[in-house]
Amino acid sequence: MRTQLKKWPQRPPGVVPNTKQPGTWLRGRPGDIAATNQPYLKLPGSNRLRTLPDGLWLHFSPDSIDPYVDILCIEACSSLQNLLDKRSRFAPTTSSLMAYCPLDWLLSPAQPNDATPRWRLIRMLKTEPAQPLILPVRDVRVVFGLKTRHYEGFARNQVAQPHEFYCPMEALTAEGGHEDPAMRAMMARASAMANFMSLP
Repeated sequence: MRTQLKKWPQRPPGVVPNTKQPGTWLRGRPGDIAATNQPYLKLPGSNRLRTLPDGLWLHFSPDSIDPYVDILCIEACSSLQNLLDKRSRFAPTTSSLMAYCPLDWLLSPAQPNDATPRWRLIRMLKTEPAQPLILPVRDVRVVFGLKTRHYEGFARNQVAQPHEFYCPMEALTAEGGHEDPAMRAMMARASAMANFMSLP
């Protein structure tokens, strides 16, 4: 699945520019296999219990005075127990989730055919960073990929939380899956603007 997700664009497919998320989208995971440092999620003050989603897209605030990041995660679940474990990592809590962006990830290019380092694409950063970027997560959306039999049973009998979206695993592993109109439509529904009738 990660091989296919690496072919997905820097902006999640189907998510269009809007006033609710006017900053920069970047794919954080999966990244280059040779790169050991990729963004991850953590709780404030904790250097353990990191969350490493199978897919992670980060929307960076355009404003250095009010820094934040929105995240769209993709989690492949091989069993229902695995789904329950991964759901619990993104359940609403009273503590803040933090996104950790390693320095070498920020200094590396986002595209293989363009030498522009990622930090230059993040408008809140005015100068080259000298340390990792750790930002509070403002908005969380998670797409869970399930085996077909699990997906059908879950869709028939369960109710998703407002930040959760579900699809069959095959939709994530399909060649060109990010171009599938149904996948693009689901990703558009997973954006922060989807909760509003219209945006000013």
